[in-house]
Amino acid sequence: MVKKLKFYKNFKISNIHKNSILLVGNFDGLHLGHQRLFNLAKKYKKKFKLKIGVITFEPMPKMYFNNHLKNFRISNIFQKIKILEKLNIDFLIIKKFDKQFSKIKSKNFIKEILCKKLKAKYIFVSNNFRFGNKREGDVNQLINNEKNFNYKIIKPKPLKLKNKVVSSTFIRKLLFNGKIELVNKLLARNWSIEAKVEKGRQLGKKIGFPTCNLNIKDYVIPQLGVYAVKIYQKNKNFPLKGIANLGYRPTFNQKKILLEVHIFNFSGNLYNKHLTIEFISFIRKEKKFKNINQLRKQINLDLELAKKKLN
Repeated sequence: MVKKLKFYKNFKISNIHKNSILLVGNFDGLHLGHQRLFNLAKKYKKKFKLKIGVITFEPMPKMYFNNHLKNFRISNIFQKIKILEKLNIDFLIIKKFDKQFSKIKSKNFIKEILCKKLKAKYIFVSNNFRFGNKREGDVNQLINNEKNFNYKIIKPKPLKLKNKVVSSTFIRKLLFNGKIELVNKLLARNWSIEAKVEKGRQLGKKIGFPTCNLNIKDYVIPQLGVYAVKIYQKNKNFPLKGIANLGYRPTFNQKKILLEVHIFNFSGNLYNKHLTIEFISFIRKEKKFKNINQLRKQINLDLELAKKKLN
């Protein structure tokens, strides 16, 4: 059973959530490495009878400082919240990351926020956690202040796959290389994009394969090409099956990157509807065809392969 999660937009939290276990970080994607951290925190919760809280930042600091970093997220903030709810934490602080907050000195973050405002007892962080103005604070600084402020830092060994640390950076690299099946294993769920269906040029419909056009916004861009996908509509638990093309539609000289989804055996109007697209398997890279007939022939081959992957 998923319990109700208490949300905070700042560090003014209820007394019942002070003196708790805190996990601090971006937690983008909430992959198996993150989940290991949460599972350990649950053991501490059971042993010490404490509540578990999470501090995360919106936008992610790296996106705030780099205006050119448009496509970066593995999960959007709403997906992150849903996953955190399933992990059965007690409260979530989503701190707006802005100029004022970015100027806070690391020593003040420890003293004024972690200790005075939150009264943290156990603080879980990854080995590469940085904080404070110009990222001056690190895990060593947190450890060196344990006795001064009566908290304990917990930093488990990172999860590794063939000597590679399972991290959000590693997962973005896998997505870029089209390794969607491995990504799904490392997330313990299918990687997905949430987006609204937009009005397009209806090129798919003209060649016999109507599609939903979706803007991927600030999600990380995986390998351009064709994928077998599952499609979820809002308030409907069962998925539709389909095929998706992510790219520039080189046959039609499209200049903007677009996610087009063709749903098998579906007729209906999905314009302005919010869909969740789960990426199941990578079919092939994007390719430019000499003419529409060649494209149509390839799409039929893609459809057959996608159906096999989805069965």
